[in-house]
Amino acid sequence: MLVKTFGSAVHGIDAITITIEVDVSQGMKYFMVGLPDNSVKESQQRIEAALKNSGYKMPRMRVVVNMAPADIKKAGSAYDLPIAIGILAASGQMPAEALSQYIIMGELSLDGSLQPIRGALPIAIQARAEQFKGFILPKQNAREAAMVNHLEVYGVEHIREVVDFFRGTIALQPLSVDTREEFFEAQQSFTEDFSDVKGQEHIKRAMEIAAAGGHNVILIGPPGAGKTMLAKRLPTILPPLSLQEALETTKIHSVAGKLPAHATLIAHRPFRAPHHTISDTALVGGGSIPQPGEISLAHNGVLFLDELPEFKRSVLEVLRQPLEERKVTISRAKIAIEFPASFMLVASMNPCPCGYFNHPEKECTCPPGAVQKYLSRISGPLLDRIDLHVEVTPVSFLQLSSQQPAEKSTSIRERVIRARQIQQQRYQAHPGIYCNAQIHSQLLRQYCAIPQAGAQLLKTAMERLHLSARAYDRILKVARTIADLDNSADIQIQHLAEAIQYRSLDRENWGS
Repeated sequence: MLVKTFGSAVHGIDAITITIEVDVSQGMKYFMVGLPDNSVKESQQRIEAALKNSGYKMPRMRVVVNMAPADIKKAGSAYDLPIAIGILAASGQMPAEALSQYIIMGELSLDGSLQPIRGALPIAIQARAEQFKGFILPKQNAREAAMVNHLEVYGVEHIREVVDFFRGTIALQPLSVDTREEFFEAQQSFTEDFSDVKGQEHIKRAMEIAAAGGHNVILIGPPGAGKTMLAKRLPTILPPLSLQEALETTKIHSVAGKLPAHATLIAHRPFRAPHHTISDTALVGGGSIPQPGEISLAHNGVLFLDELPEFKRSVLEVLRQPLEERKVTISRAKIAIEFPASFMLVASMNPCPCGYFNHPEKECTCPPGAVQKYLSRISGPLLDRIDLHVEVTPVSFLQLSSQQPAEKSTSIRERVIRARQIQQQRYQAHPGIYCNAQIHSQLLRQYCAIPQAGAQLLKTAMERLHLSARAYDRILKVARTIADLDNSADIQIQHLAEAIQYRSLDRENWGS
């Protein structure tokens, strides 16, 4: 008897429906075709033990399992459940009439219980797009899949529940999640706040500019000056995620298996802070079955690289293209997968190996040339792609002990949102561009015109700081953001002057 069940394969951050055909006929042996990898082939032993321990029988006949389309590689253990259900239906142990209406996914334990899977959200989105009635999957992933409306999502714990559901002996209740209400409630809660930071007003100003324009920023200062503390609070002043951004971000984390149990839509912009020992594959993504890396997990959020010079040079260099393209393409011999990677890069570093170069109180103990050598671990092209270079100075005792309340993140966030709204209106005729950091050279000439006095100021700065053409573009973009924060239609000379000061830590100038 031939029976068809339906599963799904995750390709990048999207899903492709897989038809699992099971034929049980006279003969011997078990055959699996359709380009399965080893983890799928091993399902035979798991399925046989799970069926036996759940009170069912593995047919002692010729069993052929075909996974179509046959030119797409099938990977992972999530196909256990649809294959097992197909075998039971093809051998007459359960009815097969309703199987075509459901996507079924789940990894089987030897006792028949189900283990969680990856990519439940993109699978549910694809199931709804192809007008399946429902999605049956492990209970641990049910809330994740239930974010998709107009699709019945059934979370189950054991294969017996699935069999009894199709037999009609039990009635499973579809899970319902009010995604919008939970999403908007969670958006307002933060554990950190900029009011926790004493002093550092000029650094907060730089972070506000970075948030308003989506600019990359590097913080250079001695140990304990507050670089990490400031970086961790950047998401609290970024504009809240839209539903579309939240859905895209949640899909990436779902595919990577990073969503917690009973997860719903990600409500806060991601903040990823990988250790400096990370490999280039873990940062960008990859593997034999390409998975998103840290830069994709930071999509629509912040990627924080603490102690930037300690990262391997090869790791930092792979950031250059994603910073420009806002996506990363993982190419293999037979497949090329594109992951989104639109993130804000926030980096921090000490000014020298000992950490106290240019410190107002402590003396630097590094030998001559050590500062330039330390900074040269970061390539010039990468520094060019960082819009704001900010020197962080230590906080004095008077500032630390002050009882005067600092400005809260909510106040800063309101100004950032107003600036972003100006930018969205300005670029509404240019799809894919939402903030000043994303504009290209043609739009730069159109929207970042400067007065004659500003042009002379910029010429002098470029000559003295030995700035590149890319740094010139970055200054104009930052000046445009400062003007937006001031609600100014044109870039004034004071906006340009403030933008130039954020390039003062370019490699040719720093440490001289």
